Amino acid sequence: MRPRYQPTWGSLQNHKTPQWLRESKFGIYTHWGLYSVPACGPNGSWYAHNMYRPGNPQFDYHEKTFGPATEFGYKDFIPLFTAEKFDAEEWAQLFKAAGARFAGPVAEHHDGFSLWNSTVNEWNAASMGPKRDVVGELEKAIRGEGMRFMTAFHHFEQWWFYPHWRSDCDVSDEKYAGLYGPMHNRDGLNGDASDRRSEWTLQDRPNGDFHDFWRAKIDEVVENYRPDLMWFDFGLRFVQEDYKKRMLADYYNKEREWGSELAFTYKSHDLVPGVAIVDYELGRMDRLTYYDWITDTSIDDQGAWGFVSDAGFKNASALIHNLVDNVSKNGYLLLNVGPRADGTIPEEAKERLLAMGEWLRVNGEAIYGTSPWMTYGEGPTEMTDGGMFSERHEVEYTAEDYRFTCTHDCIYATCLGWPKEISRIKSVQRLNDGEIKSVSMLGSDQPLAWKFTADGLEVQPPREKPCDLAYVYKIERQNPFLT
Repeated sequence: MRPRYQPTWGSLQNHKTPQWLRESKFGIYTHWGLYSVPACGPNGSWYAHNMYRPGNPQFDYHEKTFGPATEFGYKDFIPLFTAEKFDAEEWAQLFKAAGARFAGPVAEHHDGFSLWNSTVNEWNAASMGPKRDVVGELEKAIRGEGMRFMTAFHHFEQWWFYPHWRSDCDVSDEKYAGLYGPMHNRDGLNGDASDRRSEWTLQDRPNGDFHDFWRAKIDEVVENYRPDLMWFDFGLRFVQEDYKKRMLADYYNKEREWGSELAFTYKSHDLVPGVAIVDYELGRMDRLTYYDWITDTSIDDQGAWGFVSDAGFKNASALIHNLVDNVSKNGYLLLNVGPRADGTIPEEAKERLLAMGEWLRVNGEAIYGTSPWMTYGEGPTEMTDGGMFSERHEVEYTAEDYRFTCTHDCIYATCLGWPKEISRIKSVQRLNDGEIKSVSMLGSDQPLAWKFTADGLEVQPPREKPCDLAYVYKIERQNPFLT
């Protein structure tokens, strides 16, 4: 039988976003690995990159805590990554309680350490460190809780991640090539390499063997764990085009074999528009879009991704508002959690996740299975720079800010603050007189007084709050022209 998807952009553009993802809206993933042992920021998951490079806090921390990198290399964290308290079922139960509909791990970060039982990469968690198939355990536990399973891949960046030209460190030793990547440009760099991006562009380009190694790792995870969603980091932009098309076609063609709809995400313009779902790291759109998208953000307040011992955490209000805002603009939320090296999830993170779950238990009707309405929202608070990294300029919403979603017979107007007196929802002017059947607030049994005016909808909120963080008016509609 001829495969449905061919390795051409035109064929791949025929793939649609799975219905399960359009209904799910919210997922959770984890950054957890060797970098969780030092737990040093600001970006904990980049510790392996920075510990070999003078002039940054992680280099200084490493020398002070573990000794110079010439004596204690990144590989030496492997015996310390024992994960003695890791409980995949406990993680899955927490993610389910948080209201997530899909979840999974970063299968391999830039550092080259695979978290599954790999036969192509000896540097893996099943053979070393925890000596457990982390991806496999999470796949079983997450699916056991009724959620879809996802995996994230960052491993193409491994080509540039380590300074192989440092002959005084283990990163230049061929016997560690599986962990530190193939040895290339060992004589040093020519030109200005004052920042990591210019350093990367000055190095040799990835060769065919490295592309094959990259693909072999993906194939292992696809065949053994059947992820419903695969998320890729920015290194995908450097992958040779035919490798990308063939990998994507092979993955999408698993739908027929598995009897399941599959999703794939990417960043920026690393793929041709329309072949997968674009991801905005630490950002979101400032307007309603004609295409669906996803953003990944971290529960910590400094974008550490992996666990960092001194990082704070976003408040639950910011997380809920992020989710509500995304969904109103045709987006989804993928929230990162960074567990400790021993496998425990910080209590502060648990508190935020459970608060999200409590809000969704009351208001999930306005999120799951909905569509954006004809306008995403209204109110005085505006994002000034939507897109990737825009969340670094987070906004504070008010009781006059609303976000809208809808079903075939309801409009949900989520108020991002508690209204003091009368709620005035101007966007409802779009409706016809007689189209509103009833107005209620999710979680409240109190009947609400309301009236439809030329200026929109005026509603008297209930006397008591039905929840915290955000409040949803359910506006039931009817067709006034049908008799």
